[in-house]
Amino acid sequence: MSLLVVGLSHRSAPVSVLERASLAADTQAKLLQDTLAAEPATEAAVLATCNRIELYADVDKFHAGVAELSTLLAQHSGVGLDELTPYLYVHYEDRAVHHLFSVACGLDSMVVGEGQILGQIKDALARGQELHTAGRLLNDLFQQALRVGKRAHSETGIDRAGQSLVSFGLQQLAAGADPGLWARGKRALVIGAGSMSSLAAATLARTGVAEIVVANRTRSRADRLVEILQQGDDTTVRAHAVEMSAVGDELTRADVVVSCTGATGLVLTADALADALGVTLDTPAEPEAVTAAPAPADVDQHAAWVENGSATSAPAAPRRVVLPAQSTGPVRLALLDLAMPRDIDGAAHRIDGVRLVDIESLADASADAPMAADVDQVRTIVADEVAAFGAAQRAAHVAPTVVALRTMAADVVAGEIARLDGRLPDLDEKQRAEITQTVRRVVDKLLHAPTVRVKQLASEPGGAGYADALRELFDLDPQTVAAVSRADLNDPNRGRS
Repeated sequence: MSLLVVGLSHRSAPVSVLERASLAADTQAKLLQDTLAAEPATEAAVLATCNRIELYADVDKFHAGVAELSTLLAQHSGVGLDELTPYLYVHYEDRAVHHLFSVACGLDSMVVGEGQILGQIKDALARGQELHTAGRLLNDLFQQALRVGKRAHSETGIDRAGQSLVSFGLQQLAAGADPGLWARGKRALVIGAGSMSSLAAATLARTGVAEIVVANRTRSRADRLVEILQQGDDTTVRAHAVEMSAVGDELTRADVVVSCTGATGLVLTADALADALGVTLDTPAEPEAVTAAPAPADVDQHAAWVENGSATSAPAAPRRVVLPAQSTGPVRLALLDLAMPRDIDGAAHRIDGVRLVDIESLADASADAPMAADVDQVRTIVADEVAAFGAAQRAAHVAPTVVALRTMAADVVAGEIARLDGRLPDLDEKQRAEITQTVRRVVDKLLHAPTVRVKQLASEPGGAGYADALRELFDLDPQTVAAVSRADLNDPNRGRS
């Protein structure tokens, strides 16, 4: 079997495609189950974040695996295969390992060096374990990826190459000012209480905002996040939770809004934001009106309508915002949208007094971010760890055969000792024990060199065939070898952190 990853990320696809292809938690579970049901795959894990969707699988056929995984991604994301295919990338065996290790270290992140990806990889592993779709290979792979990521952050200055997506977003909202000075005394509204929203709330608290209001569809989760914020030793922020229905009222009092929910539609529309700021939105045909830019996800839908010039089948025209030209005055409301698909209407940036930073603008801003010298050191770590992981996997491949060989040898010794008992029944216990120990030492010495050497040879590139040779030379029962492999795979202590 071989490791295969098929996916798309901010590096391969526009944000509009990533937004449409995002996978909800229940969809991820169904994708994993369907992948395991597909013929080429025996293990599966999915890594889905705001800027990447990757499906990992242990497959027995490369081309069939690529075709099946690509089709499954298209089916579950809702983006047609023909449209999705140009944005997909494929990594196989060592290249797939290298890719995940690079992702874990933050080398492939939108903001280089960000550490949140480690939590997302841990979540992906936990999901695969919970659904029993992650077997020996993927357990080993993801556990090692977590260790490599932690090593990169502890042994290098990769953290200096970039910040978390939240910190980078706040830096963009501050527009060149010191984020701490910019945030001091502000009132923040955090919409959502998941991992990203929790990180955003904690970051805002450390940055120095005076108050944080948390809104979430499940009130108990919002209450829990508030409790965590108030227990922090490094902040004195005031925090409380509200129902989602109170978001409109909270907007009128907020200075900063961070939103990251799992909603499939907009959480904050331009109308709601305009109402909060006392701005009127209308759809007259005055030439001076400013046409709000459609969200990237809607561009293709509008394109066909515009090209055909058909008003009868057209979608609703883009809203026209009756406002002065783009504001040059002070920012009254700063919006950070970290959701995929987006939570905040893209037209918000046209509203006077509003500054909007979203995943797309973060991607543009981070493209010019300087790379730290530590990145080269991290790349060296990744290369070394990929080689070590490959060697360990190849050695592990031969291990069940070695165990089966030693088991067979032990059975032979036991059989011969039993025959000896029948031929020499007058042996006392001391004599019998000495003979047994001598025979075992002889067998162990004969097997020691070849088994150690075969493990060494198997760990080298191209060494997978040594296990097959060992089975042939000693006429080992394939079922016995398979039983050893299954016992190793079913070990409850394996692959757990």
